[in-house]
Amino acid sequence: MALWRIRATVDDRPGYLSVLTASLALRGVNILTVQVHTTEVGAVDDFLVDAPDALGEADLIAAVERGRGRDCWVARSEARGLVDQPTRALGLATRLVRDPEQAGEVLRTTLGLDEVTWRPTPAVAHDAVGTTTMLLTDPAGGSYELRRQAPSFTPAEYARAQALVELAAAVTRREADRVTLVLPDGAELAIRPATADDLAGVVELHEGCSARSRQRRYLSGAALPSPSRLRRLLAPTRGLTLVATTTGSGGAAESVVALANLLAEGDEAEVALLVRDDWQRRGLGTALLRRLLAHAERAGYAALVLHTQADNTPMVRTVARLGRPAPVERDGTLLTVTVPLVARADGGPVAEAPPRAGATVGGPRRTDPGGGVR
Repeated sequence: MALWRIRATVDDRPGYLSVLTASLALRGVNILTVQVHTTEVGAVDDFLVDAPDALGEADLIAAVERGRGRDCWVARSEARGLVDQPTRALGLATRLVRDPEQAGEVLRTTLGLDEVTWRPTPAVAHDAVGTTTMLLTDPAGGSYELRRQAPSFTPAEYARAQALVELAAAVTRREADRVTLVLPDGAELAIRPATADDLAGVVELHEGCSARSRQRRYLSGAALPSPSRLRRLLAPTRGLTLVATTTGSGGAAESVVALANLLAEGDEAEVALLVRDDWQRRGLGTALLRRLLAHAERAGYAALVLHTQADNTPMVRTVARLGRPAPVERDGTLLTVTVPLVARADGGPVAEAPPRAGATVGGPRRTDPGGGVR
C-alpha cells in the first residue's frame, strides 16, 4: 500500500461526496483523512489515502473522475501526512511564536509551497485564490508572494496563511515593546507586555505589596485579587498590560515588581499602577505611566483617565510629571484625573522623558475586567 494526496472539486450537492468515495473504495483505496474547502465553484475535497501499490497516478485520477470529481490533482505523500491537521497547525504556530523570523518557512511547510517571496510593496487587493500564486498582506509592512505548481489555492488556505502572517507580526510587535529601563539610581528592569504566563509572578507581586499599596491600587480594599481576576487583568479585551521585572542576572529567576494596566472604555483609556513597596519612589511608576500614555496616543484614544485617593500625593505628583494639562474632579476622598491626548498621525512613538523619582500606586474605578469597584 502507498500513501497519496488527492484533491478534487465536487459539486456541493447531497450524495456527491459519497459517489466519489465509493468510486475510490471499489479500487481498494482507503481514505485516511479528508478536509473540505468551500469555494464558489464547489467543495474542494483534500484526501489522504492509502492505495494498493498497483495503482498509479492515472488510475487514481480515473477513479476520481468516475466518481464525479473534477480538476483532480494527485501526488505521493509521506507518513507525516498522517498527523492530525489541527495539531500540526498548532505546532507550526508554536514554532512561529518562538521565532517570528521563520514565517516564510512555516508558510512553506503549511501549504507545500515551492517559493515564498517577501516584497516591500503592499499586496494588491486581489489575493489570487484559485490560482497557483497568492499574495498576503504583511501587517508589519510589505507583502508575501506564495507560489506552488499545484494544486490551486483555496480560500481556506488563504485564511490560514494570512492568520500565520498576522501571528508573526503580532509576536514581532510584542518583542519590539520589550525595553530595558535604567532607573535614576542605576537599577535595571525589563518592561514588556504581560502574558498569561505571568500569573504566578503577578500573584507574588500582590503578596509582596503592603495592604496600603493594594488598597490604593484597587480602592475597594486591601485583599488579594482572585487569580481569575488577575488573569483578566493580564489580557484585557481592549488595552494593554505591562509588567516590570528584575533582569534575573546570575541565574536567578526574574521577579515581577510592578504591574501597569491600560483599559479602554469608548474613546477613553483608564490606567492603574501597582508598584512593589521596595520599588516605589524610584521613578518606576513614572516610566510605566509614560509608556501607557504613549500607547494610548498611538491607539488614538481621546483621553487618559486615572482614579486615585485624594491623600495619594505621590500618584498626583507622578501624573503632574507628564507635563500635560490634567483637569481633576473630586468626589469625597476620590480624585478623577483626566489627561487629554493627541493622537499621532504617523502612528509613531511619543517621546518619553527620562523617569524621575516618585513612583507609587493608584487605580481606576469603572471598568476593571477583574470586576468590582476600584
